[in-house]
Amino acid sequence: MSTKRVVRSATHAGSWYVGDKASLDRQLTDFLGNVPAASFEHGPLPVPNARIIIAPHAGYSYSGPTAAWAYKTWDVSKIERVFLLGPSHHVYLSNCAITQCTEYETPMGNIPIDTQTIDELNNTGKFQKMSKTVDEEEHSLEMHLPYIYKILSESEGGIRPLVPIMVGALSARSEREFGELLSPYLSDPKNGFVISTDFCHWGTRFGYTNYVDDPDCENVRSLSSSSYFSSSSSRRHSSVNPEVPIYKSIEIMDYKGMDVSSGGSHAEWTEYLSRTKNTICGRHPLGVLIAGIEHLGNNGVELALEQRMPVPGTGPAEVVAKEKLTGEEALKYRFGKIYWVQYKQSSHCKNLSDSSVSYASGFAKA
Repeated sequence: MSTKRVVRSATHAGSWYVGDKASLDRQLTDFLGNVPAASFEHGPLPVPNARIIIAPHAGYSYSGPTAAWAYKTWDVSKIERVFLLGPSHHVYLSNCAITQCTEYETPMGNIPIDTQTIDELNNTGKFQKMSKTVDEEEHSLEMHLPYIYKILSESEGGIRPLVPIMVGALSARSEREFGELLSPYLSDPKNGFVISTDFCHWGTRFGYTNYVDDPDCENVRSLSSSSYFSSSSSRRHSSVNPEVPIYKSIEIMDYKGMDVSSGGSHAEWTEYLSRTKNTICGRHPLGVLIAGIEHLGNNGVELALEQRMPVPGTGPAEVVAKEKLTGEEALKYRFGKIYWVQYKQSSHCKNLSDSSVSYASGFAKA
C-alpha cells in the first residue's frame, strides 16, 4: 500500500450520529453507562477474553444503545489491531474489499489503518480494493468507528490500527473460503474483531413480509394484502396466528438466527437463511465469522483453560476432561461460541403497513 496519507472522511457524522466531538463522547458515555453490569452472567465487564463482538450499524438514535451492550463486553486489553467486517449496501461485490486509505476519520479523532495487514490480505489475491468514494458511502463500517475510538482511547493500550473489510454478497462456499483465510487472524489473541450487522428488516418497503409462529421457524409464509387484513378488520387473519403478532414473529425469527449462529455450524446458518430468507444485512460478515470459528474448531483450537466457563458440580481447581462432556457443557470449551446479550426492534409491527429493523449485540471469547 502507498505511504501517501489518505484519510477517509466521516461522511455520516452530523446525520447518522452526532458530529460534535464533545457531544458524541457524552452520548457514547451515556449509552455505555446504561448497560447494567449486573445483568451479565459471564463475569465482570468487559468480559475477559471477549475480543470478538457483533453489533448493529443503524443511526445512533435507533441502534446506538443496543450497540453499547456489545462494546461494554469487549476486552481490548491484549489486542494490537482491530478487524472490522461489514456488509456492502451500495455496491455489488462477489468477494471482499479492503480500503486504500491510511486513516479513518471520526469526530473524536482519527484511527490509523494497519497498512501492513492490508498488504498481507491484498497479496492473497482474494480481495479487491475499495475506491475512496465507495469507502465513504458505506455506513456499516463507519457507524462503529466512534465506539471503537472511544473504547480504545480509554484503554491502557490507546488507539490501535484498524483492518476494515467490506464483505460482499458471498456464496456459502465463499464465506467458508474467507472464514478459512481469516482464521489465522481469528485465532491470534492480538487481534480484535467487530462484526457489523443489523437483523431483520421487515415490511413492504424492504420487500420482506415473511411470518412464522413456531420457534423452529418451520412454517414460514409470506404475508400479502390478499392474505392479511388490518387488526381493525372483522375478518379473520388467514396467515397470522392471533396469539403471535407480527413483531413477535420477527422476534422468533431473529432469536432462531441468533441460536443457530451460537451453535457454530456454518451449514446450519446457511440452511436457516435459505429457509427463512431473514433480511439480516450483515449475514455474510457473520457467516464468514461462523465459518472461520468452525474451521478453527475442526482443527483442534479450543478455549484456553482459564477462559472456559465453570462446569456445574466441579470445584474451581478441578479439571474436567472435555471427552466426558456433552451438549451445553461441551460448548463451554468451544473457541468462539457466540453469546447474544441484547435485542431490540425499532418499532413493533402489528399490520402489513408497518415496518421495523431489528438490532442485536453479542460477543465471543477467543
